[in-house]
Amino acid sequence: MDNERIREICLALPHAVETFNWGHRLVYWVGPREIGGKMFATTDVDGTGTGMLWFHAGPERFHELVEIEGIIPAPYMARAWWVTLERWEALRSREIEAEPIRAHALIYEKLPKRVKTLLALPEKERNKLIRERKKQATAKKARQ
Repeated sequence: MDNERIREICLALPHAVETFNWGHRLVYWVGPREIGGKMFATTDVDGTGTGMLWFHAGPERFHELVEIEGIIPAPYMARAWWVTLERWEALRSREIEAEPIRAHALIYEKLPKRVKTLLALPEKERNKLIRERKKQATAKKARQ
């Protein structure tokens, strides 16, 4: 298992987008954050951070996963039921592949109705709306 395989899995999911944040993390979102999308997984690109893969596990799965050697509560995110895979060998490849898919589904279900409505728009309309929101955000930052 590696970051590229996780990237393939995550970006194949409905409405998934990625961003590069915090200097060394690829962050996967259900919907763009500009319209209220939420993170569901993140990977460490250069090996300088904690763990290989962070993902939302949900309350039930969280407790199961942190019992496994090589999986810890995600720093800063454990209160939201996120875990960190410290090394790829902590789970079998199939299990690792299933976790971002499960995380995506959990996060999608928690999205507000307005965000789900925006995600259901045709791609052209949704992209236009996202561009407008980015312009508004940029203009707001410029005024501050």
